[in-house]
Amino acid sequence: MTTTSPRGDIVEQQVQAKAGSPGRSLRIAVVLLVAASGGVEAVSFLALDKVFAGVMTSNLALLGMAAGRAEGAGVKAAVLALGGFAVGVLVVALLTRGCAALTTRWPRRVMLVLCVDGLLLAAGALVWGLTGGAPGPVTRDILQCGAALVMGSQSAAMVAAGRAAAPTTYLTGTLATFITKGVGTGRPGVWVPLRFVGLIAGAALSAGLLKHAPAWAAFPPVVLILAAITTACVPLLKPPAAAEATASQPS
Repeated sequence: MTTTSPRGDIVEQQVQAKAGSPGRSLRIAVVLLVAASGGVEAVSFLALDKVFAGVMTSNLALLGMAAGRAEGAGVKAAVLALGGFAVGVLVVALLTRGCAALTTRWPRRVMLVLCVDGLLLAAGALVWGLTGGAPGPVTRDILQCGAALVMGSQSAAMVAAGRAAAPTTYLTGTLATFITKGVGTGRPGVWVPLRFVGLIAGAALSAGLLKHAPAWAAFPPVVLILAAITTACVPLLKPPAAAEATASQPS
């Protein structure tokens, strides 16, 4: 029979009560995940099926446009992306159900999901590289669906992480909130703009590689998500008191 330490639970609750926002390492991890998603989007849109891996609003519009113009290839691409994303979200939602959302660290199940995402991106990058950045139609469709699945998985993982995380695959709402509650109130902060910069930088890096070294274009997202996982592990290595102090630092 498994038991938990009452003292440990009390310490964790006290940390959660006092920590108002995630620490610097988690914020950096979010920026790195956003940059990884930017790279995935660049490869998805520019080199796969001209749809996005993680921006489903745009894919729904693309689906409607393709259907209106009777373009079967466009309909198939949008459906693959929408389906892959939905499967990724559903699987992770089931896996992280009942997961306690903390402000000082990401739950272990969230970290597990991100590790699997990294492995899937690495497998896709390997296939991409072995084909010289020019996969055949079937392989391209599989990679498209897989990329969307990873983005859906990552999105659901960030939802499960609660206040310790933030959206990493879609930033429209983030931009609106930043302008309304940040710039509009005179307290814009720095971390949201860094997410925007990360998205642009990740997309630019993979897009540049697609032009000059296409076989390597899918590898930056792998490196970035591994860096994010490593950075997010930092709070797990700290004792509760240190985690509390880090989380309460001004940002």
